[in-house]
Amino acid sequence: MDKPVLAKSKAIIIFLVFALGYFISNLLRAITATISPELVSEFNLTSGELGLLGGAYFLGFASIQIPLGYLLDSKGPRKIVSYFLILTIIGLVLFSLAQNLMMLLISRILIGMGVGDCLMGPLTAYRLWFQDETQQRANSWMLMVGAIGMLSSSLPVQYFLPVIGWRAIFLSLAVLTLLCIILIIIFIPAWHLKNITNEKLNESELNTVWKNPLFLSLVPMGLFTYGGFFAIQTLWAGPWMIRVAGYTPEESAQGLFLIYFAMLVSFFFWGYFVPKFSKNIQDAIRLLKFGAPISLIVLTIIIYLGPKAGAIHWAVFIVSSVFLSLTQPAVGMAFSFSNAGKALTSFNLLLFIGAFFMQWIIGLIIDVGMSLNFSEVNSFKLAMSFVLLTSLFSYLFFIKKNKISSVYENEKLI
Repeated sequence: MDKPVLAKSKAIIIFLVFALGYFISNLLRAITATISPELVSEFNLTSGELGLLGGAYFLGFASIQIPLGYLLDSKGPRKIVSYFLILTIIGLVLFSLAQNLMMLLISRILIGMGVGDCLMGPLTAYRLWFQDETQQRANSWMLMVGAIGMLSSSLPVQYFLPVIGWRAIFLSLAVLTLLCIILIIIFIPAWHLKNITNEKLNESELNTVWKNPLFLSLVPMGLFTYGGFFAIQTLWAGPWMIRVAGYTPEESAQGLFLIYFAMLVSFFFWGYFVPKFSKNIQDAIRLLKFGAPISLIVLTIIIYLGPKAGAIHWAVFIVSSVFLSLTQPAVGMAFSFSNAGKALTSFNLLLFIGAFFMQWIIGLIIDVGMSLNFSEVNSFKLAMSFVLLTSLFSYLFFIKKNKISSVYENEKLI
């Protein structure tokens, strides 16, 4: 079955337009880490409340993933991404006007819902319109663009905070999101799935995704390892640097800039090299088996060092976690064109449910530690130990389920 692969020039335009949406998505995902001192001061937030606020984005993101899979497969990325971004604009405006924690939470949930398809929409499109090797490179470079978004959420946001305030920053991002919608409507092609598939209707059922052995083996890794990675990357690295390592808010923003820059560079090179070493599901499994433990070793060192672990250590942790990016294209390659959207959004559901709970639980563990008269340093170390142990369990589960590396060699796409 042939797919309508697009010309290179058209593919580049599509990539750039989708990249803007994913840039906005990641900037909004990570901005809480930079503005957290402002929010804690203005709204008198506890660690648990801060974790809940940061996690609200992921809760909104996760809530649309299953219906999003059906919508992407039937209506296509052009309509669905542009429609959902309208929710982002509403959430950004409401956040800028918020006067209490509840309003902040509702706004962050709407923002998360609105940008919830800014990666899955493009990945579904790439699965159809790009060659397989180009698809993997595009996936990796989308992650690099995400790193640029996170980079922009650090020092640039910290610079504008005293100039225009966090409320005006969110209004400005609403305008940028509107521009993205306009570009999507103009440049992204219409969706014609009927041109590329003769799949049986029962192959479009969601249970085919959840019965796939590769998908099932990645469930704990999506919930705990990827979820913990998101929680640290988008929020808790910042408070660690301030409350454990003794950074000022300005130094923390500089540290976040270093972390996100390191992530950007790693994804850039990853985009070049991963297609050479990961051309199919088997390759992805082998690389994941080899690479996933590296970040666990780095996290162990950070916990041991405590106050001596700063931005450089967290940057190494983020870079060493790059192997996790193999999971999404591997899931996409395990399914037929008609089920790719549902497979990717189902996996994304796991990632962001995990991110919501891990981000919140980290804050709760810190609060519990403090209530038990642990020092702030030991409370943070206790929370990060929870991330480490759940990630270790996830890796061991993945290894157990994938003992035979050739298990997918002759497996039919479903």
